[in-house]
Amino acid sequence: MTEFRNDIHATDSQRFLVVLDVDSTLIENEVIELIAAEAGSLELVTAVTERAMRGELDFAESLRERVATLAGLPESVFDTVRGQITVTRGAEELITSVKSHGGHVGVVSGGFHELLDPLAENLGLDFWKANRLEVVDGILTGKVLGDIVDAQTKADTLAAWAQETNTPLAQTVAIGDGANDLTMMSVAGLGIAFCAKPIVQEHADVALNERDLSKALALFGL
Repeated sequence: MTEFRNDIHATDSQRFLVVLDVDSTLIENEVIELIAAEAGSLELVTAVTERAMRGELDFAESLRERVATLAGLPESVFDTVRGQITVTRGAEELITSVKSHGGHVGVVSGGFHELLDPLAENLGLDFWKANRLEVVDGILTGKVLGDIVDAQTKADTLAAWAQETNTPLAQTVAIGDGANDLTMMSVAGLGIAFCAKPIVQEHADVALNERDLSKALALFGL
């Protein structure tokens, strides 16, 4: 049986807060790569993404570098890319099960609200947080508005949502695949590496290497 970090067994309570990463976790895609394909910068963006996910680059710096390649795209690109997003198998079952037991599900993403908002609403998520791209006169400027959602932001957001829902941190679960998910995994009661990069598999509490998010339910007693 999986145990949470404070030695409370998962079956002691079935009311959880589950927080997922989005790109390559909640969905099969990396949304910035989908947008970059429309901008003709996919090869560069893919290479930078891989290095950031392995922990070789500062995430915020790498995101700014990748977003800069999107300058000049019309904002209609969001409509184009939305149709290319694939939700990971088992995601809806995970969300439904957690919520049916009185829990909450949120996602926090280094991606973008412009694509996440309709997806989160359709999936019935309780919370979501992401970056926002600057658009001026219908054109992407290649800049991110406000503070970038980085590893620390993800951890702080999980803690804030736990407080808002009166969920002890011991009953929180963080699921992700990249190095920028490790900080929130360290804060959560249980950190699950989902088909993750080696550095994440090494440091997470448990690894799930089947691309079916519903399999995570058994790891925390549902």
